[in-house]
Amino acid sequence: MVSFLRFFINGISLGSVYAIIALGYTMVYGIAKMLNFAHGDVIMVGAYIAFCAMSYLNLPPLLAVLCAMVVCTCLGVVIEGLAYRPLRQAAKLAVLITAIGVSYLLQNTALLIWSSNPKVFPSVFNVGQIRLFDGNLVISSETILTIVANIVIMIALTLFTSRTKMGKAMRAVSEDRGAAELMGINVNRTISLTFAIGSALAAIAGVLLCSSYPTLQPTTGSMPGIKAFTAAVFGGIGSIPGAMIGGLLLGIIEILGKAYISTELGDALVFAVLIVVLLFKPAGLLGKPIREKV
Repeated sequence: MVSFLRFFINGISLGSVYAIIALGYTMVYGIAKMLNFAHGDVIMVGAYIAFCAMSYLNLPPLLAVLCAMVVCTCLGVVIEGLAYRPLRQAAKLAVLITAIGVSYLLQNTALLIWSSNPKVFPSVFNVGQIRLFDGNLVISSETILTIVANIVIMIALTLFTSRTKMGKAMRAVSEDRGAAELMGINVNRTISLTFAIGSALAAIAGVLLCSSYPTLQPTTGSMPGIKAFTAAVFGGIGSIPGAMIGGLLLGIIEILGKAYISTELGDALVFAVLIVVLLFKPAGLLGKPIREKV
């Protein structure tokens, strides 16, 4: 029982990271209707910026995270403006290939700057542990921080999109870009803001990911990025609550699968569950089917 609880809590912690990353995917897809496959590499950039701020500049963790968020926010806006905006009316395949190209560009730039040697990420939030069941179940402060951060971010994004003027503009662009533009909404600025928010979340996710798994490399964000995209599709891409639920479920499935079935098949199990869900519910758990007019 204690072992199961340990694995379950670890799954929620990992799933919380996937959920934060998936929020970036789902916001960009929901509003810009494109898949930003460079998102995983923005996670890596955010982790490296925080690492440099703490290791070389001796900044406190909170300031390091803020630096990472600022850099990734600017990076997201630049990527959208230079790589994606000129292709706004292009075929979706062209945008997809461009996103993959941006991903490789960020990875190879990171290789040039930081090399391929793994770096040990310093602890961000280490204020002790919670011990339960006579010390048999230990919950680290990083695990608690990751779960709390996921909940706070999800609530904040939900309130932002439903209560603020800019959030309502984002929802309008998501529903009908042409009609939103006719109503006076600046579509380009709205999409840029979406990329900015998604990239800031990627920076937070990168720091949280490396706090729990402290090995940092230029490929750090690749596999978590793919799994987070899977989580976004699993929960219903375009849905903020769906991204959170999909991320949590995928994290739990992955950890429990590795613990009770096979460490080699844990990743495969995640994608197998996704396939089964999409066979019965193609739009995802909370996604809405899209009806096309002919």
